[in-house]
Amino acid sequence: MDILSYSAVELAAAIQSGTVTAVEAMEAVLSQIDRVEKDVHAYVTIDKTAAMKAATVTHEKIKTGELTGPLAGVPMALKDNLCTSGLRTTCASKMLENFIPTFSAQAVLALEKAGAVLIGKTNMDEFAMGSTTETSVYGETRNPHNTAHVPGGSSGGSAAAVAAQECFFALGSDTGGSIRQPASFCGVVGLKPTYGTVSRYGLIAYGSSLDQIGPLTKNVTDCATVLELIASYDAKDSTSIQRKDTTFTSALIEDVKGLKIGMPRDYFGEGLDKEVKESVLAAAKVLEKKGAILEEFDLSLVDYAIPAYYTIAAAEASSNLERFDGIKYGYRTAEFEGLHNMYKKTRSEGFGPEVKRRIMLGSFVLSSGYYDAYYLKALKVKAMIKKAFDAAFARYDVILSPVAPSTAPRLGESLSDPLKMYLGDIYTISVNLAGICGISVPCGRDTKGLPIGMQLIADSFQEKKLLRAAYTYEHAQKGAE
Repeated sequence: MDILSYSAVELAAAIQSGTVTAVEAMEAVLSQIDRVEKDVHAYVTIDKTAAMKAATVTHEKIKTGELTGPLAGVPMALKDNLCTSGLRTTCASKMLENFIPTFSAQAVLALEKAGAVLIGKTNMDEFAMGSTTETSVYGETRNPHNTAHVPGGSSGGSAAAVAAQECFFALGSDTGGSIRQPASFCGVVGLKPTYGTVSRYGLIAYGSSLDQIGPLTKNVTDCATVLELIASYDAKDSTSIQRKDTTFTSALIEDVKGLKIGMPRDYFGEGLDKEVKESVLAAAKVLEKKGAILEEFDLSLVDYAIPAYYTIAAAEASSNLERFDGIKYGYRTAEFEGLHNMYKKTRSEGFGPEVKRRIMLGSFVLSSGYYDAYYLKALKVKAMIKKAFDAAFARYDVILSPVAPSTAPRLGESLSDPLKMYLGDIYTISVNLAGICGISVPCGRDTKGLPIGMQLIADSFQEKKLLRAAYTYEHAQKGAE
């Protein structure tokens, strides 16, 4: 079996049995990167020497029995907003082009402790602000299925790297769909966990009340395995939650008999591409055949989700990004006259257009006279959205919907119309506003050969229901092939 065709869990098992070594796995991935990276551009930073050295050390630990975990020796990639000790972390921005953290994110440490081996850092929209991975200062990432199209965003580099076999799994961050949407566009599995499940320590913040780290993987089994390793309470993160039910791999069962699945009418109406709708409805029928109970319902408040999200996210971004002032760390303009001029020039030169747009919007909605009219109102809408989901989950175990209104747009299409790009998040952002969990699972392709994803949403701390439904669907599809 070709090394690259293994899933992450299969590779780890092959390494444990001695069929493959961690060093051979890393060599295979680096060779694949050499072949396809010029076309895909999934990575910002790759340290081949460090990756090979880490693989060698891991190989020795596996041989001695020190490492026996389900991902030991498996090459991984990380979105470039996760801090990595001694390795450049840029957020795909000029502002942090030479920033080398002195510590690693908690989620990264958990994976390294389990024996996963870092390849490098993946490309993203600048400071995670975008839905296409085109706002990166290092150039856009391209969809491996068709390089004329975007991979989605902001975790587009991570999704593209998994789809192009440039890693066996990757971590991304999801503020309004930034794991699930690129997973859908690239034909991989992407999960946004319940807010507080994975420590945000070491994640460079965009919207602190919305951000959550999660896995992008080849299949549902890998997804559950990665999540199990990174989910834990962390005293360093004040939003971290103590959970007892983090054995997510126990949910990998083919059984949805009696599972009640709600399908919001609002998510299948106007604006949804015909081919996407047909694929998602066909996927729903597969689950119904397996014994799930499908029912349409009105979720409501969909029209208010996007304005509420962009008001809250921009407000939090303007607050989080004020630390990049040219004094503490990061980029500083070369020539300036006085402190205020230095701030102004540093930020003008260091941030890209989309980041500036959101900082300005955020500063405006937080300003005196507009706080009540916009920001406070958005928080009230957020609470109403959570209440609407609470009512839905009183009736249903899982909600099923599309991930995005269409398949991946062509490169350059979205940047010319930011509002259209924002509207592309319509089915994903409510999950972040409500702090609940969601997963994207591949469910077909359009006539252009571009992947389509189905989104499954569950209540807070109900990832196991998501994984069980996703696993059942995935295996039903394999059986049908």
